[in-house]
Formats: sequence, C-alpha cells, structure tokens
Amino acid sequence: MEKGQGEMEIERWERSEELSDAEKKVIQETWSRVYANCEDVGVSILIRFFVNFPSAKQYFSQFKHMEDPLEMERSLQLRKHARRVMGAINSVVENIYDSEKVSSVLALVGKAHAVKHKVEPVYFKILIGVMLEVLSEEYANEFTPEVQRAWAKMKSLIYTHVTAVYKEEPPGDGGGGSSRSGSQVTEPLPQT
Repeated sequence: MEKGQGEMEIERWERSEELSDAEKKVIQETWSRVYANCEDVGVSILIRFFVNFPSAKQYFSQFKHMEDPLEMERSLQLRKHARRVMGAINSVVENIYDSEKVSSVLALVGKAHAVKHKVEPVYFKILIGVMLEVLSEEYANEFTPEVQRAWAKMKSLIYTHVTAVYKEEPPGDGGGGSSRSGSQVTEPLPQT
C-alpha cells in the first residue's frame, strides 16, 4: 500500500539528517544576524503562529484570549516568551558543533512542554515552520536556497530532539506515547 503525502511528510519530519560542517557554519552566520533582533523577530514569529494557528493559544493563559496582533505585540508576556524561544534556539545554534549539548538543550525544552505544559508535539513542527517562513521573509537576502536547505535540516533536528521525550514519557504522565502523536489541530500545516 502506498503512503499518502501527509504520511511521507510526517515520516520525513521524524528523521533528522546530519548537518554538514558547512551547513552548521551557514546556520550560525545567518542566525547571528537574526539574533541581533531576537525579541522583535521572536514576537513576529509568535504573532504569526498564533494568528495562523489560534488553537496554539490554548497553552498560554496570559494571552490566549488575544485576537488582535497589535495587542499581542504589546503583550509583555508574549515578548517574554518570544525571548525564551529565541534564547533556546540560540543555545542550539551556539552549540551546534556539540551534538550532546544540542540534545540536552532540546530534551529540556521537550520535557517541559510534554510534562509541565502538556503541549501537543505537532505544535513544535508548526512553530518551527512558521519561524523559517518569517526568517526567509525578513532576511530574504540571506536566506538563499543553500541557507534554506541547511535550516530545513535544522528544523528537522530540532523537532526530532524536542519530541523524542514524548516517545519516552508514558501516556497519562504528560508524555505523548502513541496517543499524543495524533493531533487535533484543525489549521493546515504551513508549507515551508
């Protein structure tokens, strides 16, 4: 039986390709320009994420009822979370040559979101896709096809490591097990 497009997409997401040293260098170089504006870029990413995928707001009591992007932009809690998201990605990028450190950072993120916040793993896939969409628009000159390929691998690496904890946690203990892998997100996945 042939696999459908969605099944192949999910399977591809769950495998992360090794980043070459050249790709790691490209990621660090482009990220340094992005991180210089980390809060503003992070806020742009979160606003697009919440506007395009409003069901994601259910995990954020501080701004889950906000509909207006301008209100979101002014929210101190959203800005604080944007800095945290960008800081976590910065830790991964800074340690990109140390796979154990990258795994450790992303495992902590995954565990907090699986156990404490009970976030469905599909939201990581969506958020990372939105992030790359925003970066490729705001940094169009830097996000050449070569850079986009490197970041696509990075996106897969982040998702694989963050969601690995969902496979380790038994169902009912905040982890995903097989019962969490099916999401109830009704919005379409971004095409990035």
